[in-house]
Amino acid sequence: MPFVVETSRIKQSASRRVTPIISPSSVLSRKSRFFRLVNRKERWWLTWRGWLILWFGAVVVGALFLKSIYPFLAVTYRVDADVLVVEGWIHDYAIQAAVKEVKNGSYQRVFSTGGPVEGSGAYTNDYHTSASIGADLLKRYGLPNEPLQMVPSRVMDRDRTYGSAVALRNWFREHDMHVRSLNVLTENVHARRTRLLFQKALGSEVAVGIIAVPQPDYDARRWWAYSQGVKDVSSETIGYVYARLFFWPARQR
Repeated sequence: MPFVVETSRIKQSASRRVTPIISPSSVLSRKSRFFRLVNRKERWWLTWRGWLILWFGAVVVGALFLKSIYPFLAVTYRVDADVLVVEGWIHDYAIQAAVKEVKNGSYQRVFSTGGPVEGSGAYTNDYHTSASIGADLLKRYGLPNEPLQMVPSRVMDRDRTYGSAVALRNWFREHDMHVRSLNVLTENVHARRTRLLFQKALGSEVAVGIIAVPQPDYDARRWWAYSQGVKDVSSETIGYVYARLFFWPARQR
């Protein structure tokens, strides 16, 4: 009798060992393989040390951006030239700086460029353009009439700076004026994009210099502390990236 009882216990134990235990995860795995609706994957994730290094790197990059982006955009790089181009849309403080630039330099010709004034909707006449307004301001602040020539652009589109440069290029060709170098004067952070677009329009055979007039309403070293500084730097950063990477004008326009 004891032998029979022991045998039944052995059978029950064996049956328990061979009976598979089906866990919910295995059921889910089989169903997922069948229905192809979910999948189980192993992934890597950052530890607290990894997050610390990541945030530290972000702070360093942000600090470098704040310190370097303004001088990068508001670049001044003069070339040896007797032609000065003044963007006509600039404010009075930059116009006055242009007059000083001419008086202190050896420029033989000065050109004021620009298209239809903002808010006009479209081109009406040459005297309702930034080129004309800029030329009038230059004369008002003491620039003689002799070296000054306005070159208006009649195109009003999103690439106004490039359109102004194309109008200047066409004026040179129409008047058989062979220019090998020139300097362009504009406002602070607009400078690098201006130089890039003028170079695209005039071609590699013309050396384009650039003069950036600082904005007097905020400290360029702490531009992020002023709403106007944030607006200027943000818009010009986007504009430069667009002009550098996505703006590919036709050679003739």
